[in-house]
Amino acid sequence: MTFSGLPPTALVPVEAGPVLSLKERDRRWNGLRAEMRKQDVQALVVGSFQGRERLESYLIDDFLDSVAILTHDAPVTVVTFSPSRLSRVYESERRGIEPWVTDYRIAGGGAGVGAVLRERGLDRARIGIVGYGPTAPGEMEGQLPHGFHRSPSGSVQQAELVDFTCAYTDFILVKSDEELALLRFAARVSEQASHVMAEVARPGVSEALMYAEVLREIHRLGCDRRYPFMSLQSGADNIAWGAPRWTLRAEPPRILQRGDVVQTEIHTLYGGQEAQVQMCVALDPVDPVLLRCEQAARASYEAGIAAVRPGATFADVVHAMERPLAESGCWSKTPLLHTLTFGATGFTPVNREQLAGTREGAIEGPVKAGIRRGDLVLREGMSLELEPNACLGTRRINIGAGVIVTRDGCEELNRFPTRMFHATEDVVLS
Repeated sequence: MTFSGLPPTALVPVEAGPVLSLKERDRRWNGLRAEMRKQDVQALVVGSFQGRERLESYLIDDFLDSVAILTHDAPVTVVTFSPSRLSRVYESERRGIEPWVTDYRIAGGGAGVGAVLRERGLDRARIGIVGYGPTAPGEMEGQLPHGFHRSPSGSVQQAELVDFTCAYTDFILVKSDEELALLRFAARVSEQASHVMAEVARPGVSEALMYAEVLREIHRLGCDRRYPFMSLQSGADNIAWGAPRWTLRAEPPRILQRGDVVQTEIHTLYGGQEAQVQMCVALDPVDPVLLRCEQAARASYEAGIAAVRPGATFADVVHAMERPLAESGCWSKTPLLHTLTFGATGFTPVNREQLAGTREGAIEGPVKAGIRRGDLVLREGMSLELEPNACLGTRRINIGAGVIVTRDGCEELNRFPTRMFHATEDVVLS
């Protein structure tokens, strides 16, 4: 397979995605103010701190490497270190796009936040801080830098600083109609990127070329990606997961071969809404063990779809998804389920005894394969990522995509990535 010049799709006009209104801004601000009143909090401080979820963005519909401050009686104030960040805001304004915030301050981190709190007479108030508690995988002890915490504490020494992380992220979990429109758009782009992957993944193709083509499609359609951007692993018995090795170290990209499975996790992002998919392509013929894993993963996905409904708990869905895996003899390396954005995550411990005495077992042994926040009750408007992965030894199949909890069950956001695609030399997608 060869590529020359721009593919025809690069010349097709791209339909712009939906945008958020000031009505949505007010819904978020006022909804969080109501939660602040419940917890007797007079101000809310939210920074991104380069964290995965960029939590400040939820308050300002933007990403400015900043800290946002919400109080009961004033619009949000943004403190950022860089004038260039604000120049970007002003450029959008020149194009007719009204920003959510008008009060911007150029100041240094915690000290700048402390100055705003003193200005508002909140130096003795109860201040909610987002970032103390878990925010995403790898951030289980929070993401608040010590220096930032020390600076506002010194500026408002009489204030009471309390953890508002869980309340904030739980509020984000239930999405409005406008947010769901963004999510559906991102999911359509993920679907298209999955088709591109299926077209490109063939024996003799470099992982790097396939990675580049998938990313090109995402960006061509006006979306970005959220960390870890795109996981990609290939091989007949590759149990590893995460970013391809050549993006992390000096290592040549692998060349795909017959008998491989090529597995990705694509983190398409639009307007702060992430539409993950787990796209898997088999370069037939593949080992019969992989076909068993394929059947188990699909059965787990279908069980999850049947279990998602308002009133069910997060744990109910995880347990439904693990039953087909338990019956098939498969184990799972990565979660079966998590919320979008992160809040609850569900691993399963079933059938891990098959790893005893192996190198993989030695590293999986210390891991507690359990459910975080299993008591979370599903509500209409929440979004979940169903990502069943079925492993036998070191052979693994991972499929899946997002769903929205609806009044009677769930809405599947994607179809193509929820089954393994079998690529043969004569397969051409239309």
